[in-house]
Amino acid sequence: MISAEKIIKFLRQKPALNLSQIEKESGLPSRTLHKAFSGSLKLNEKHCQLIEPVLRNYGYADELFSKAKIISIVNHKGGVGKTTTTINLGKALVISGFRVLLVDFDSQGNTSQCCGVHQVDVQVIDALLEKVDLPIIPLDENLFLAPSNIKMAYRELELINSIGNEKRLKNRLQKISEEFDFIIIDCPPALNIFTTNALVASDLCIIPLQPEASALYGVDSLFNRIYEVREESNPSLIVKGILFTMVTENTLVHKQMIDYVKKEYKHIPIFNVLIERATIIQQSQVAQKDIFTYSPKSPVALQYAELAKEFFII
Repeated sequence: MISAEKIIKFLRQKPALNLSQIEKESGLPSRTLHKAFSGSLKLNEKHCQLIEPVLRNYGYADELFSKAKIISIVNHKGGVGKTTTTINLGKALVISGFRVLLVDFDSQGNTSQCCGVHQVDVQVIDALLEKVDLPIIPLDENLFLAPSNIKMAYRELELINSIGNEKRLKNRLQKISEEFDFIIIDCPPALNIFTTNALVASDLCIIPLQPEASALYGVDSLFNRIYEVREESNPSLIVKGILFTMVTENTLVHKQMIDYVKKEYKHIPIFNVLIERATIIQQSQVAQKDIFTYSPKSPVALQYAELAKEFFII
């Protein structure tokens, strides 16, 4: 029988569904699902029995939660908000009731450092090249980290020369995918073997993009790499969307660049939410906290919460 947890997860992934209509079709008392969403009521076995056939008519299937959705946050350029998006989208999904693993796949180790993880005995590259398990460090309830640091750069050539080099991350993540709802990979600012590994392992990718001319340079090369990976190694890879980051909304140049990207890349989904440029992001990273913990009512926190909602729509 479908569990109460999976009911809530499915409904969170389908925000277009009308809860009142589902209650009516299931024969549930009014506001039952609304209360379950808010945490003021826990669905019991009878609730689940009544809801299950209705949700299956709306597309629920047991295999939907059999393994994690793997998302690469990818851009060839540094300083466009990949790490910020990895951490805060991950936390937003946790707040929505999901279990999330962040994978720091950049030798700069920014995700690890921003999460307060600096020195580790085993990191991601070790799991790829040696017979050791992928290291997983708990950060918060339902939020975990697989760390990396500069050691990753020193071992790049080993990965390049290894058998099945492009599939090594995929193989390691497949072993643990049933333990999480989402796995989010913070990719390096390069189109190298690490980025290729991430894309081969992923179901989806999100492209953070600063709306400035310098940030657009080479974007075509990024899309070409994504399409090559899709053609040769991972045909199910989907570009979930372009996410504008570090935006100053009242700046004419930013508005013009956003309009240009929407016109030039109209075949690519684009998130409606804009992540603003704000010093509070840097402050939260210095404090080694996600934006929801550091400043939950800030505009940036609200924007990442909106991104998590929009993620299930586009």
